[in-house]
Amino acid sequence: MHPDAARVLLSEEQIQAKVRELGRRITTDYAGKEVVLVGILKGAVLFLADLARAIDLPLSLDFMSVSSYGHSTKSSGIVRIIKDLDESIEGKHVIIVEDIVDTGLTLNYLKETLAGRDPASLKICALLDKEARRKVAVTVDYVGFAIPDEFVVGYGLDFAGKYRNCPEIFILKPEAYGQHS
Repeated sequence: MHPDAARVLLSEEQIQAKVRELGRRITTDYAGKEVVLVGILKGAVLFLADLARAIDLPLSLDFMSVSSYGHSTKSSGIVRIIKDLDESIEGKHVIIVEDIVDTGLTLNYLKETLAGRDPASLKICALLDKEARRKVAVTVDYVGFAIPDEFVVGYGLDFAGKYRNCPEIFILKPEAYGQHS
């Protein structure tokens, strides 16, 4: 366990089992189709890589980078696109892949933005869903885990750029983020 962890919320084994399950569901739901996985940088990179390997379909990857947190533990509510898609999604089956759904503001904005680009279908896959913090109703089509309202890091999720490479997801000790919250 990482020394900054108050406690492990999800083990590496739990995460990998869930990713395989999500991959099987997407493979079944999109049988005979090609999908575009749109990973939301930087947090979803590890999840996206593992999920893509768990999907047995032709697929392509693209990325967007958005910001709503900065170096805080709370969303600012203002979403900025820092990096847009490289390819058109018109007429394609698109799945937005996100690490965590918190307030819903970022995903709602992304879903509206991408829906305006005329994909054949648009779904959301999130590893973590923190529904207690939802400010905007957003439908998450594929959810890995519902989690409590705790600040979590690991497996792609960070605080000030740290902890992304930890294989488990854990609750960060308050002293690890202290004055930044």
